[in-house]
Parts: sequence; C-alpha cells; structure tokens
Amino acid sequence: MGRVASWIWRGLGLGLAGLCLLLAAPAPTLGAGAGAGTAPVPATLQIGSDLRQTSLSPYLAYYHDVAAGDDVDAVARRLAQGQFAPLPGGQSSFGFRPGAFWFHARIVNRGNPEQRWLLVQSYALSDHIDLYARYPDGHTAFQAGGDHLPFSARSVRYRHPNFWLTLPPGQPVDVFVRVQSESSMQVPLWIYTPVAFAELSRDAQLVIGMYYGILLALFFYNLALWLSLRDASYFWYLFHLSAFGLVLFTLNGFGFEYLWPQSSWLSDRMVPLSICLAQIGMQQFARVFLGLRERWRFGDRVGLGLIAFFALLGIASTWLPYHISTPVASAAVLVSIAWIAVVSVTVVRRGYAPAQLFLLAWAMFLLGTGLFVAIAFGLMPKTFITEYGVQIGSALEMLLLSIALGHRYAALRNENERIVREARDQLEHKVEQRTVELRSALGQLEDAHARLRESSQRDALTGLHNRSHFRDRFESLLRQSREHHHPLSLLMIDLDNFKLINDQHGHLIGDECLRWAARTLGHGLRPHHDALLARFGGEEFVVVLPGLNLSAATRVAEDLRQSLRDQPFEGGDRQISEQITVTASIGVHAIETVSFGGIDPLLQLADQALYRAKADGRDCVRTSQVETV
Repeated sequence: MGRVASWIWRGLGLGLAGLCLLLAAPAPTLGAGAGAGTAPVPATLQIGSDLRQTSLSPYLAYYHDVAAGDDVDAVARRLAQGQFAPLPGGQSSFGFRPGAFWFHARIVNRGNPEQRWLLVQSYALSDHIDLYARYPDGHTAFQAGGDHLPFSARSVRYRHPNFWLTLPPGQPVDVFVRVQSESSMQVPLWIYTPVAFAELSRDAQLVIGMYYGILLALFFYNLALWLSLRDASYFWYLFHLSAFGLVLFTLNGFGFEYLWPQSSWLSDRMVPLSICLAQIGMQQFARVFLGLRERWRFGDRVGLGLIAFFALLGIASTWLPYHISTPVASAAVLVSIAWIAVVSVTVVRRGYAPAQLFLLAWAMFLLGTGLFVAIAFGLMPKTFITEYGVQIGSALEMLLLSIALGHRYAALRNENERIVREARDQLEHKVEQRTVELRSALGQLEDAHARLRESSQRDALTGLHNRSHFRDRFESLLRQSREHHHPLSLLMIDLDNFKLINDQHGHLIGDECLRWAARTLGHGLRPHHDALLARFGGEEFVVVLPGLNLSAATRVAEDLRQSLRDQPFEGGDRQISEQITVTASIGVHAIETVSFGGIDPLLQLADQALYRAKADGRDCVRTSQVETV
C-alpha cells in the first residue's frame, strides 16, 4: 500500500504541475476579428441532403465588441469590412471577457428536405444570447435567450439555450449570434434537425441521469449509515456530496430549468455560492476523516482558514459581480483540492491507512476539476471528456470516498476489537478494576458507533446474552421454526425470594448469586446445544429451546429447577456464614406451529405461566396452554 500511495502522490504532483501551467498560460488571443484589418472568412456551411446535425465552429467568424454598443447592422458592416476572424484554433471558449461577442455563419440548404432546424448553444450559463437570421429578401428574424430571460422564453424546454432557425432550400442565410455574459464566454453552437435533437437530448439526459442516480444512491446509502452510526465523517460527506451535486445541477442548466426558472439573480449567484458550499463540505470532511486535529495541527488550522475563506466568499458572492466572484471561486477550487491532496499525502506518510483511498479519490476529483477550470478559462477545447470531466471525476471521487469511509470504519472496529481482547485478558487478574475500565471502554465505544458488537450482546454482570440480543435471536429462531415446522418452547425463570438474599447478605453477595445461577443454568442446558439462555432482567432469566415440545421443555425446566435447589450457593469468591438454598419458579410456554405476529404475546404467556408457579407456592414448574396460531 505504501508503494501505491507513492504512485498516487507522483500522479498528483504531475497533475498539479500541469494544471498550474494551464492556469499560468495566457487565454486564447483574439485574432484579427478583435480589431481592424482583414482576415480569412470561414467557409459557408453547405447543408446536404443527408446532414442531420453539425457544429458551427468550423464555419464561424467572430468579432469582439468590447463596448457592447453595436447593433446587427453595424456588425454586418464590420463583417463586410473584414473585421471578423475565424475562431482561434477552432475553439469557441474565450474565458472571462468584458463586452459582447458576435459570431457569424453563412448557411445554405442544398437539398435537405428539413427546413426547420434548432440552433443550440451547448453552454447553460450565458446571460444574454441574441439570434439574428438575415434572408436574401432582406428581412431579419430575431430571437432572444439566455438565463436573464425566463426559462419559458426558450424555443424548446431544454437546459441549454436554443432557437428555431428556418433554412429555405437554396437560399443563403446569414446567422448572427450576439453573446454578452458575466460568466465564462463559451459559445459552442450546433444545429440539429428536430429528430437529431430529440436523439441528442435523450442520450444526454441518460448520461446525466446515470450520474445523478449514482449521487442519489451514494447519498441515501451513506445517509442510512450516518443515521445508524452518527459519525461526523458521514455527515460532512453528505454535505459535500449534496453541495457538489448542486454545483453540477447549476452548471448543467438544470437549476435554471427546474429550481429557479424565473430568477436571473439566482442563475448568477448559485454558481459561486454552490461552489463555496461544496468546498466548505470538502474541507470539513477532510479534517474529520483524516483526523487532522490529532495527526497534523498545522494542516487542521489551514483547513479551518480555507473554510472561513469560502464562507466569506459565499456570503460576498450574493452581492459581488458574477465576473468577479465566479473566477475567484473557480480558481480557489484548485487551491482547495490541491491542499487536500497535500494533507492526505502527509497523513498517509504518518501511517494512516484509510488516507490512501482518500488520496486516490481526490486524485480523480483533481483531474476532473482541472478540466473544468481549463475550459472555464478557455484553455482547453470543449469535448465530451472536458465537458463531463467534473461529472466523471466527481463520480469516481464519491465512490472512492464511500469505500474509504467503510475502510475507515473497519479499521476503527478492528482497533476497538483489539482493545476488547486486551480488556478480557486483564479481566482474569483484576476483576473489579477491569469491570470499571470495561464499562468506560464500552461508553467510549458506544460513541464510536457500537463497534463492540459482541460486548453489546452480553450482560455485564452474568456474562449471559442480554435482553436486547435475546429479542433479536428469539425472532430469528421463531422464523426458522416456522419455515421448518419445528416446535419451539420458551422458559421464564425467576429466582424465588431473591430480595431476601440482598437484604440479608448485601448486594455484592446478591450479584455473586446471580452469576452462580447463570453458570448453573448454563451447565444444565449444555445437552441442548441450540438453546438460548439470557438474563431477562433483575433475577429473571429466559430460555428458548428449539425443537422441544411442551412435555420435553417441561422436563428440561424440572431439571433446571432441581439443579438450582440441589446445589446450594456457597458465596463464590465472597465468604458467607452459611450456604444459601436457592429455588426458582419456572413458566413454560410451547408453540407447536409458529405463525406469529410478534414475540411480546409469547413472552406474556410464558410470564403468566411463571406467575402461576409463584401463586402455587414457588419452587415449581407450570405451563401455559399450547398455542396453535
């Protein structure tokens, strides 16, 4: 595992170095279209009879209107003057830029029977998108979109901005697209036939649905673990998973589609705010999972500082301009996860094994986040891998973190089991002292999610199974009897006049007497290997006898009663002046056919038989009526 951690560390180093180079690299330079002069004009898009969808990027020319003051007529004149330029390197991502960007493509329908096409911008966060379609007869069709308009204004109810575009056969159509936004300037434009778009949206929804399905499955699985274990690591894992799911829900356009379709304010603010929430959960989860407070105090303090930074940035993002808060939050993401990589490597080197899986999970997330930051700043082209890099990396991260939580829990459980074994060894030498220590250990281990399963099933005084474990095992035995149609009998045993022993000899002698009674009963039940013996409470014991009917169970009860009476209690480790004869009253209830609705009515019947034995003078065995349910 140490060698694996070394490989992961080297991979993280290479990944961080590459991402730092990406962040240090300049954004794509604006070509001739940004200013005056002439530039090569992209080819006209010829739509053949078989074409169903295509990207407009190879056919686009762009112009950067820094002042954002030109209208479509002014831009058309700039196009005629050669002030438009092809996309730099074929990329439609320009990073965070002021002003407006104009894009132009000339499209000619060459015999395609479909005249109604859908133009889609495959980026969900643009504020304003205006589409102008100029036809040879001189008229111009105008449509507006973006997340600063209500979602209902879109041509098709889809997470990405879209516009219907009519392309008559044989007529050249000049398409102008104006984009102005405080978000990253990403303008991947595609045109689709209605059928092709339906297939695209179906496939995209499937991929994204699978991703959110994975997140939901992990959420509810770890929610159940958190509710049962109450481990803070699981809570912060759920917090991080939920917040990061909200980040991607926003980035993918689903937030605007389903949660705030009328709110442009939330459309702008939820990106940096959800990023900050995700980083708060991420840093806190790392602190708790890695135990930084105990293992590396400096790293713990830095983590707290990052949490405070993201909390302040999240608050500030509610009023800071989007073009300030979002780039800062996006860049800070890389710093945050890089720091987590540093602390996880440090904790791995200090010998904490679960941190290795933790480190691998963050390596996956680092890669996916690096792709997200790179396309946000226009440093990489938008492909399937880069577009869904965050989803792929985060899905792997969440899966690995869930596995790491299980590994961490197993490590803690093994450690506590080791503590229990040591406690039992020492119990032979210092009974009273070790009893106090064991109770203290049990109290601590209960706070660590009841990892001492075996100890939690035992009565501390007698060593027998306790009442809670008895109920679980009794239900299981009842089910087995019902499935195999075997009889099952229940014995309720109460030591007679036990209060007199406590009053006359003291509670310590009474405790010794209870231990002696438990050993005597256990010895008497040795021939019955499947019998379940437990302390029910106070001086009461309960026995389940699988496979025995009423008569057989009554004989066993008589044997147990006689063994208690024939072996007087001599005080055990404590001296008493005389032997004490201990008797017991026993109630027997047998179930010949098990088809039950609960165990409480069965216990009540056995208890009634016990009280009948008490009423008949004690030191005897009485039975209930055989129940056929």
